[in-house]
Amino acid sequence: MEDKTDKLQRFAIAGADKKWFWAEAMIDGDSVVVSSPDVPAPVAARYAFSMNPEGCNLYNKEGLPASPFRTDDW
Repeated sequence: MEDKTDKLQRFAIAGADKKWFWAEAMIDGDSVVVSSPDVPAPVAARYAFSMNPEGCNLYNKEGLPASPFRTDDW
């Protein structure tokens, strides 16, 4: 299991062009802030969005792991 204090992994974001890029992610209060220099105006994010994601390390305050998710419907 990954250390829960490590940098968040397995996040990707896309702009209006629908091109996905790996992104930096960090927890800021109750939010996850995701960014990438390759996507100046993000419109969608995905977390651990693959058939067999490895390296997922997003947990809630109770220590339970987050399920893979997406914010788009493309």
